[in-house]
Amino acid sequence: MDKKIIEVRTRTATGKSAAKKLRAEGRIPAVMYDGAGKVTLLDLDEKDFFKMYHLITESTLVDIKIDGSKDVIGFLKDVQYNILTERVGHVDFYVVDPAKVLRTRIPLKLSGTPEAVRSGAVLEHGTTELEVECLPRDLPERVMVDVSGLEANHSIHVKDIQVKSGVKVLTDGNRTVATLRFAKG
Repeated sequence: MDKKIIEVRTRTATGKSAAKKLRAEGRIPAVMYDGAGKVTLLDLDEKDFFKMYHLITESTLVDIKIDGSKDVIGFLKDVQYNILTERVGHVDFYVVDPAKVLRTRIPLKLSGTPEAVRSGAVLEHGTTELEVECLPRDLPERVMVDVSGLEANHSIHVKDIQVKSGVKVLTDGNRTVATLRFAKG
């Protein structure tokens, strides 16, 4: 997994006029929350953020470099995106303790095409995410499930998915991830 790094600066100015000034300079106002409830005001380069924005999910750990000296790891918690201007207006980060087990959801992605699809079978998607518990360093961005070997009228369940060592799946093992069946009629 590629390490995602974002450089940020601390800021003191708040309010609409300060945010508007930052955006005019090509910067995005941001905040960073930690587990103790401490809030740090930040800003980051709009172009650098936009390059990374499409490559990350809610479960992607980001290395946040503050003022070029302090490093913390966290998640991108919220992004305010203006669809009319196609610009990011504000970003929220959530910092995690690298030594503390965290509980989060990660996306499930299906890959491959079952042979029976060519004969008219329909691949139905079930659950699209897993709830997991692990240390931040063990957290996968997503779990890929290969459905190419799935036979007609069979299913893949959460309990059939292999995750890497150190990751505990909390989602019910009987939940269906994918089913392959022939359409009736």
